[in-house]
Amino acid sequence: MDELTDLMKKILIHIYKYGPDNSWYMARRLLGESGYTPKFDEDEIEINCKKLKEMGLLTVYNGSLKRSVTSSVKPWLKVKAKETGAKPKGVYYDLTKKGRKIASQLYKEFRG
Repeated sequence: MDELTDLMKKILIHIYKYGPDNSWYMARRLLGESGYTPKFDEDEIEINCKKLKEMGLLTVYNGSLKRSVTSSVKPWLKVKAKETGAKPKGVYYDLTKKGRKIASQLYKEFRG
């Protein structure tokens, strides 16, 4: 876990807490941030997600997001996603078993 940057840790905690998410949303809503203006660089988040994937902590999410759009998304986007039944554009990342274990530890430290 020592090789994880602060941003990587935040990404893991965010996905652990809110569920599968993509870099566009995480740039704006990482760990419950709000607003349309990105708080983080979208490309930097994507690069870190790819590194976490290479480390075996994240995987590309292929399931349906219908009725389970992340809590980090504005309510009107949740409704839109339910109506279309299609996954919004972009690569969504989810935790692997190993990633979930590490994210759980990080989340406990983050809260404590």
